[in-house]
Amino acid sequence: MSEPSVRPARLSPFWRLVTAARPLRRHPWLGDAVGLAMLAAAVALRYAVDEVLPPGFPFLTFFPAVILTTFFCGLRPGLTCAALSTVAAWAFFIGPASGMNIADGQALLALAFFVVIASIDIALIHFTFGAAEQLREEQITTARLYESQRIMFQELQHRVANNMQFVAALLNLHRRRAAGDPAQALGALDEARTRLDTIARIHRHLYAPERLDMPTGQYLRELCGEIAAAAGIEGIACEVVSPDLPLNVAQLTTLSMLVAEIVTNSLKHAYAPGTAGTLRLTVTPRDERRYEIAIADDGRGLPEGTDLSQSRGLGWRIIQGLASQLGGEALYAAAPEGSGTVVRVEIALA
Repeated sequence: MSEPSVRPARLSPFWRLVTAARPLRRHPWLGDAVGLAMLAAAVALRYAVDEVLPPGFPFLTFFPAVILTTFFCGLRPGLTCAALSTVAAWAFFIGPASGMNIADGQALLALAFFVVIASIDIALIHFTFGAAEQLREEQITTARLYESQRIMFQELQHRVANNMQFVAALLNLHRRRAAGDPAQALGALDEARTRLDTIARIHRHLYAPERLDMPTGQYLRELCGEIAAAAGIEGIACEVVSPDLPLNVAQLTTLSMLVAEIVTNSLKHAYAPGTAGTLRLTVTPRDERRYEIAIADDGRGLPEGTDLSQSRGLGWRIIQGLASQLGGEALYAAAPEGSGTVVRVEIALA
């Protein structure tokens, strides 16, 4: 997701000055050069107005130079300008120029006055500028959060609409099954209820805040365990080996439904009541952004001669439909270890 840009409709004069000052503050030496130019301009201007000023204004043009340098160029150029302004004021307008000695009380008082006032000005500008930058960052953060929430809300609406379409299609499949054999209407309704409950569990699993950054393997392990617990079947362990897949929410939702359907079928058909066993889910990288998902059980296995590619069962049709959404195809086979079956799905992540 790209970061939203923050563009205020109208900038105040202060923010315009702050924006204008950023290039000078960020440059490694340009601010110092501008500070020296400000100092030279202050000395030249002070000489230019020296004849029209009454005695006692040695720092008149140096205060603006220090203030402007600190604001536009930053703390270090401001301190440099203030230090050099003190030296220049003493050298050209207080000390040798007026015959004063450095030990003279009035000279020291004048210099101390300038140093104190300049330090206060620099400190105020520095902390004000820092507070302004912090406020600006908070405004940008707030705008990004608002934009993220807006996008997430739109995404949630989109997901809800898609899921409602999936539920409608699922109910339509069960309706056709019940219409073909009215005696199975109650069974079809029970299966529909079970699948809708599974979808609800998947969504609670997906959108829980603590699972936002959960690795794929841990997520699938918890999902399989929750499905087994929801089915009320004890003694079935779930083992998951998976890298962390680069899945978006839509792909993770489809993958969750696919895994849930296969695991539910295995729990329903592979094990006799009271039988213990192990379900193994393994995700193996095959090619760039292609992975094979294998879900194997150690149950009773498929009856001899069974060809699921010709099956018209609702569960198998749902599995194939979900696999095709991930750019793959589901294949049933006997488990290579002996007893049990394994479902393999190769997915492509765009």
